[in-house]
Amino acid sequence: MALDNLRAFIGAIDAAGELSRVERAVSVDKEITEVADRCMKSPGGGPALLFAKPTLRSGAASRYPVAVNLFGSERRMALALGVTRIDEVGERIAELLNLKVPDSLMGKLAMLPRLAEVAKFPPKSVSRPPCQETVIKGGDVDFSTFPVPICWPEDGGPYITLPGVITRDPQSGVRNVGMYRVQVLGKNELAMHWQRHKVGAAHWRAMAERGDTMPVAIALGGDPASIYAASAPLPPTIDEYLFAGFLRGEPVRLAKAVTSDLEVPAEAEIVIEGYVDPREELVLEGPFGDHTGFYSLASDLAPHDRGPPADGGLLSRQRDGADLHAAAPAHDPRDRRSAHARRGHLP
Repeated sequence: MALDNLRAFIGAIDAAGELSRVERAVSVDKEITEVADRCMKSPGGGPALLFAKPTLRSGAASRYPVAVNLFGSERRMALALGVTRIDEVGERIAELLNLKVPDSLMGKLAMLPRLAEVAKFPPKSVSRPPCQETVIKGGDVDFSTFPVPICWPEDGGPYITLPGVITRDPQSGVRNVGMYRVQVLGKNELAMHWQRHKVGAAHWRAMAERGDTMPVAIALGGDPASIYAASAPLPPTIDEYLFAGFLRGEPVRLAKAVTSDLEVPAEAEIVIEGYVDPREELVLEGPFGDHTGFYSLASDLAPHDRGPPADGGLLSRQRDGADLHAAAPAHDPRDRRSAHARRGHLP
């Protein structure tokens, strides 16, 4: 059975004996990363961590827990993708790629069940999604009230580190979901870090040429296959939520965003909606302690993502949402497991 949301995934990890709950107060200002770093460098990648009482940079207690290292072992990666072995994903893809249409009528009829399986993958639209149970608008949006961590001493600020950044090509309408780090600049301002070769950056350039603002949605949480799909090196024409549906064996449920025509994961814990205005000056983003073990230097190539001028942005969430982050240790051991998972859909 597919795991529909972050809570189900954490529950499955707990049932598998791979979750450690941290009940003591731990600060989002480098303390969570320090604990996670030691954990992930332990044999087997260590357990997943659920910080029940994170402390905000202000010193106040967070209303939301923080989950880290959920994908940090091969067993948990397989659990996220709904398989017993990670190689099963590659085997399923290879089977589809080798699908050849037979000459005989009986052969064609025999293919119908496999073709029907493929037809199950496209996302499904739903109304009244859990991710919009609580909607915060305008001046009430304040990222400092959420447990966004500062990971390393030289980091330029707090970073959202495991998001699904949702954009759409203004010409073709093709959606992209990318996993790009996002720096918190202020109360309701973010800096988008999408490298020049990334699809999100291509969408931004196309919108800038038209002089249009670009709507952006940032999803935290959702089903684990969709979280993984945002990081997968897919061709630009392959929809990440279609791929996640293939991994899950059933469609990903999406809902229309509140402020734009973008679609967001219905089961996301938190969704941030805003826009990037190409007429605004680029902002300084970084530095950031990267998974390579080195800092990515500060860059002035980052566009703002801020809420619409009329209301300052929008944030929606489940009533008791959890926050999800990736804290990358130096020379991140998770890169090997992620590469293993990707092997099935690389040439």
